[in-house]
Amino acid sequence: MPMLFLPADTSKMIQSKKKRLDFLTKNYMEGSQQKLEQLWNNQYSQRQKLTEQYSQQVSSARQQWETEAQRAEDQEEQLNNLMRQQQKIFQQLKVAHKQKLKTVKELYKQYIKNIEEMDRSHETFLQGAQQELKKDMASLQKKILADMKQQEMAGVRESLQSMLF
Repeated sequence: MPMLFLPADTSKMIQSKKKRLDFLTKNYMEGSQQKLEQLWNNQYSQRQKLTEQYSQQVSSARQQWETEAQRAEDQEEQLNNLMRQQQKIFQQLKVAHKQKLKTVKELYKQYIKNIEEMDRSHETFLQGAQQELKKDMASLQKKILADMKQQEMAGVRESLQSMLF
């Protein structure tokens, strides 16, 4: 039915409903967008912090390792004629290197474990956020339907009153 044949009140009511629906939808979408941006920013920040901590720990272990390697070379030059002491130094270095390598491996394992735990945590959080968004959408839908029902009932009352009086 074309808009020209509708009564003015009905046309205004439809326009009012359309404006109300547009307003509610726009507000909901803006809120959802802000929540998602905040969520992604928080996750990015957490990942970046963990990566920086890991890099610092590995760098420190590497520096210690390089310092010990340099010290070993200096001692090897000074003790070149003393084969027993030289062998002892190499044995100590081997143990130290193994320990540093073990430390780096442990740091790496801890880093992977932390990433996996963070991923699980983020997944759980995202699922919760998704459920919250679904609840918000359901609530918004109920509110819109209640609003529309109330407006329709008001229109019916006005029509009945105008017919009776």
